[in-house]
Amino acid sequence: MTAFRFVHAADLHLGSPFAGLARADATVAERFATASRDAFSELVRRTIEAEAAFMVIAGDVYDGEWRDNSIGLFFARELARLERAGVSVVLLKGNHDAASVVTKTIRLPESTLEFPSRKPGTLRLGALKVALHGQSFADRAAPDNLAAAYPPPVDGWFNIGVLHTSCGGYAAHERYAPCAPEELRLKGYDYWALGHVHDFEVLGRDPWIVFPGNLQGRSVRECGEKGAAIVEVEDGRVVSVERVIVDRARWASLTVDVTGAADEAAALRLVEQAVAPVAHEAEGRLVALRLTLSGATRLHGAFAADQRRLADEVQAAAQRVDADVWLEKLKLATSPPAAAGDVAPELKSLDLAALVDGLDGDPDVVARARELVGAIAAKLPPQAGSEEGALDGDIASLLADARALALGRLGA
Repeated sequence: MTAFRFVHAADLHLGSPFAGLARADATVAERFATASRDAFSELVRRTIEAEAAFMVIAGDVYDGEWRDNSIGLFFARELARLERAGVSVVLLKGNHDAASVVTKTIRLPESTLEFPSRKPGTLRLGALKVALHGQSFADRAAPDNLAAAYPPPVDGWFNIGVLHTSCGGYAAHERYAPCAPEELRLKGYDYWALGHVHDFEVLGRDPWIVFPGNLQGRSVRECGEKGAAIVEVEDGRVVSVERVIVDRARWASLTVDVTGAADEAAALRLVEQAVAPVAHEAEGRLVALRLTLSGATRLHGAFAADQRRLADEVQAAAQRVDADVWLEKLKLATSPPAAAGDVAPELKSLDLAALVDGLDGDPDVVARARELVGAIAAKLPPQAGSEEGALDGDIASLLADARALALGRLGA
């Protein structure tokens, strides 16, 4: 058996809307949407450069039904690049692009092979003596262990199992085609190409059982570098699995403790210091940053009283470090210092924080808040609901913000 290499990718999520980011900045959201496509184009380039024999995509090429054909045309065009370079593609549909979810089609190149969805099937690359076993999702839901019905390995060939699954159980990911690593190990395949979990994860090395992660982070829950895996095979055995990083934009989450800041300028300098390594690690990529300010500080009241202005100042501080670091959201988790000397004299004997503590969880308060929000929303013009800062947050968040604002203005 000759030596060869192949690329294992999953979870491209082409067409992901980045709705949360769009509320913060529509232009940046559009750049992130473009980044998803650019990441796949970069993977195609790196695949050709590495002289890989084929590419395996273990589900979720698309994020769901297409708004138009542009996404399908883009994917077909990139696969055609691979075909012209002599690279085959083996494709499995996951929960986001199941047969019942994505109903539009664009004809793909003949070198692209797709697993059936009615039952598991085996696709063969005869020149390499590689057999790939898998089953595409027919529907978005896949509660059963699909791998249990996968066929036995082809004797004398290099066998790859392709599966879109929550194998091993991941709390952050929905349950699809559940199974355990030991079950996969007992199948007798030489490599398991998994998809669905968006982090790079190696569940086993004999045989290799690998989640490559997604190509491009889509929210603050998907921070850090993203990409695929290049697998080297010699004499029928995997000799190496290396990550190839292709993302074109990054998400980051930071908490900055401003306890020791004497004033707002000092707090913003702490923000700049925290952002610097994030920008350095991004290596010129666009960064969407969720930043939390924490700590007991006399600045708490001023921060809570004008969070919109504070967010603008934090954005400016981040972009003093790097022009392409964008604030996705500012969260305020500061608190007044234990001994606040600036409390009004008539309020010194009262523990104002204690008085309002727990009100945001009181059923009567929550019900009244819902009534007020509904009444205010009904009086707003239709277009106001789409503006940044509109009444689109949950009641608990609105009450927490109100509590912080009230205490801040009272100096408590």
